[in-house]
Amino acid sequence: MANDLPDLDFDSILADAVARAGLDDFGRASFREPLSQLLKGLREEANLSATGRAIQRERIVSILVTNLQFESFWQRFPEIADETIKEPLVIIGFGRTGTTMLQRLLAADPRFYSTLWWEARFPVPFPGESVEKPDQRIQAALDEVAMMYETVPNLEAIHPMDAMQADEEILLLEQSFYSTTPESFAKITAFSAWLDAQDQTPGYEMLKRLLQFLQWQKRRRGVTGDRWVLKSPHHIHYSNVLIDVFPDARFVQTHRDPVEVMPSWASLNFSLWQQNSDVADPLACGMHWNAKMSEGMLRCMRTRDAGHDDRFLDVDFRNTARDPMVVLTLIYEFIDWEHTEKARAAQQSWLADNRRDLRPPHDYTLEMFGYTEEGLKETYRQYRERFIL
Repeated sequence: MANDLPDLDFDSILADAVARAGLDDFGRASFREPLSQLLKGLREEANLSATGRAIQRERIVSILVTNLQFESFWQRFPEIADETIKEPLVIIGFGRTGTTMLQRLLAADPRFYSTLWWEARFPVPFPGESVEKPDQRIQAALDEVAMMYETVPNLEAIHPMDAMQADEEILLLEQSFYSTTPESFAKITAFSAWLDAQDQTPGYEMLKRLLQFLQWQKRRRGVTGDRWVLKSPHHIHYSNVLIDVFPDARFVQTHRDPVEVMPSWASLNFSLWQQNSDVADPLACGMHWNAKMSEGMLRCMRTRDAGHDDRFLDVDFRNTARDPMVVLTLIYEFIDWEHTEKARAAQQSWLADNRRDLRPPHDYTLEMFGYTEEGLKETYRQYRERFIL
């Protein structure tokens, strides 16, 4: 590798983060081994371009800087640890099944806390920025989303990015490096297998601490809520661990035929692979995510069957697409909340402003990612028999 390429060396990256943050206490050491394994995968397997190496190096340094700053806040304001994350409502399901729509509709109800994209991306105030006035973080998030739209092919058609709207807390999980996010950016199969074999508790414990931190910040800005609405396809793989860390969590599980879901999901991830590698392979991307999501769904089914099925409300994507307000009413009944007129009005307004036909169409085929209809039906046979057919 040419010497002028951005390095992906563990010690160098940690040193850069310490220098940039002006802090050196990372708190818990649980991030070190997954970060070491991730860097190994990025160096040896990902076939990153020079641009991709720079993007991933900067992303990792930024995460470590956030870690350092977060630990500083946690130590200086011990009351953060007293924040209670009560009865989170977790939207869980394949990507491309209406999870973003449902989360943002529920987040329109001010009784719900949610992670806005800018909060998940920049959970810690920048130096010199107050908790009460997060203008710098918001602007940085707006700039980053604009850059992603410019550099990631078809992103606007695939996933509606918005720095100011509710989005996945996967970016918070990434702070621990116990996260499937890196697999969305590059081919790192060995890291994926290593990560999947680990106890994911450190990642979810870090997520809980960060939610406490965001809730503390929100309340200092005058934002109050009664419970969190979370969502991420990541939770399919580790719903049992999520329940261990959030024992009063409830789930809305969204369902759609994997024959329709998987080529769309592979297309989203392949667009990100292309941003980071000049030789990204759509067949490798399709194979990786098909294997990962099929195993994740089986794990989720096993969690439900281990005495947790009553925690889950099942929602068919076709119903969400046809009449989301009816689906919302079912969700409110599930959590024993009144679906108030104030909430309905805010949600109807969101629907009017975020119609799918306002975005470009998303074009893809099964064959692009090595899929066949028959193959997908067989791979997801147990899931389809239980939830689709």
